[in-house]
Amino acid sequence: MDIEELRRRRKEVSSDSEKTLRNMEYIANESFRVAEVAHNSRKIIDNLDLEFERQTGFNSLDVKFLFFAIALQCVRQYWLSNEKLRFENDQQAGKVIKKYTPISLCGPVPYDAFKKEGYFDNTGISGANHRYSTLGHDPLLGWIFGTANILSETVTKNNIILESYSTILVGNEYKINGITNIASIFSESFNRVQADYKDLVLAITKHAIHLSSDAFTTMGLPIPVINTVSPNLSSKLLKNGIDIYSVSRGMAMSSLINMIIAAIHGLFYDETKYPNRDIYEVKTRKILSYSNAIASASNIIYVAISAYLGNEGAIKKLDVGGLIVTIYRLLSDSKFIREIKEEFVFGNFNKLIQGGQYNF
Repeated sequence: MDIEELRRRRKEVSSDSEKTLRNMEYIANESFRVAEVAHNSRKIIDNLDLEFERQTGFNSLDVKFLFFAIALQCVRQYWLSNEKLRFENDQQAGKVIKKYTPISLCGPVPYDAFKKEGYFDNTGISGANHRYSTLGHDPLLGWIFGTANILSETVTKNNIILESYSTILVGNEYKINGITNIASIFSESFNRVQADYKDLVLAITKHAIHLSSDAFTTMGLPIPVINTVSPNLSSKLLKNGIDIYSVSRGMAMSSLINMIIAAIHGLFYDETKYPNRDIYEVKTRKILSYSNAIASASNIIYVAISAYLGNEGAIKKLDVGGLIVTIYRLLSDSKFIREIKEEFVFGNFNKLIQGGQYNF
């Protein structure tokens, strides 16, 4: 081995030693840095939390969107209150339905029966209560019991024993003419469908048409579940226009306004100001949650004060559909914001812990 080879090897050893020392120094510095981060973790997390609030806080544009959304929701509550956009009675609704529906599907249904023909016992069914006292008018259970009632020409009450009566068509209306039971109703319905499945299709179609005409009348249709659990509560709600139509309409219109606000606000996203789209969406969801909450709170306060001052019709202004959407938004948006906040805070904290890559 000559002198040049020794020099070359010494140079390599020296270079490796220097590299090892640098790496050891880097590791030592990183250890001190991580220890410092860990020691100040609470302060760092608090600062990241404040930074998240700063980035998702409202600017002047967001405030304008907030008040615009509140205004739209309040206008909706006023112009589309529970008693608005309805037919006065069944006859008026029937005239409209008959214009677009075959005559064979527009006839009376047996679960509308409350008058009697040759039967004198008290049934507890009347023209005023048959919408919530018969299962055929239930928006959910009616698809089963109402269809079976049409197939068997019967009416079934909304009680625990499923009290049922047979009916007969007299002129253009069904009348109660005897007592029956739910087992006989389903047996007769099954036999009829087994003989001709088209009867089932016709019965379901007729039921759907009848419900659609009833839903838009002043009396309306009861809210599912509530009607089954408490017919008395359901009757009080119906008298004040709080039914399946007003509630679903309120939910649909409130959701539509939220979609419009979210879509327009999303157009103002600036990728140079926000690290990602999710951060900006937090602002959008805050606008929707706050506007819905403020609009619903103002509606409840208005109804409560009006009722306290003696306005018996105040409850008709209660926006139940909008309140349901508000509750949903508060729950879903809070969950989304919490997840994005955790990702932002702990994601950035992890980056501080990890630091740079080792250069081994």
